[in-house]
Amino acid sequence: MKKTKYILKGFLMLAMAFMFTQCADNKNANEGNATPAAALASGELKIAYVEIDSLLTKYRFWNDLNEMMIQKEENIRTTLNEKAKELEQEMREFQRKLENNGFASRERAEQENLRIAQKQRDLQQLQEKLANELQTENQKNSLQLRDSINSFLKMYNKDKGYSLIFSNTGFDNLLYADKAFNITEEIVEGLNARYTPSAAVKK
Repeated sequence: MKKTKYILKGFLMLAMAFMFTQCADNKNANEGNATPAAALASGELKIAYVEIDSLLTKYRFWNDLNEMMIQKEENIRTTLNEKAKELEQEMREFQRKLENNGFASRERAEQENLRIAQKQRDLQQLQEKLANELQTENQKNSLQLRDSINSFLKMYNKDKGYSLIFSNTGFDNLLYADKAFNITEEIVEGLNARYTPSAAVKK
């Protein structure tokens, strides 16, 4: 029987693909009316970047979500393995009785064969159902993570006034960036400061 694999890499890749692009909320009227080109030419364009790999490693909300999903995946795997072992035992017992004429009649043997075949189909359907549920929850969690980060960045940027905040996942977005523009630690500290585990992660 083919084993269904439950992989959380999709969740990680979705989370690592977030783009942090925010509009500045400057109080100065002239700066507020300036075009991006004018701001760039005058040196008033304020930018920063966030290292997503580092953020996800240190963000407690992500860690709790990840641990929760790993535990659910393990529970699903255990459940399916137990059911698969039970089915395998029944199949071996059926074969043994068939070879030793252990059934009272041919009809009784056929009934048992049909029952085992239905149980096998039920297990396959359960595998698909649980896999779909896990995938759906992964997608929901990735949206929840994105909303959490974006919500914080909007609040954070009211005081900082950045014109652009980029994400940096290895070499995916930024080939080079001066470390002076790295605000990852500030973002992580701010996210963790407002995170309440009991309320944020819902099982």
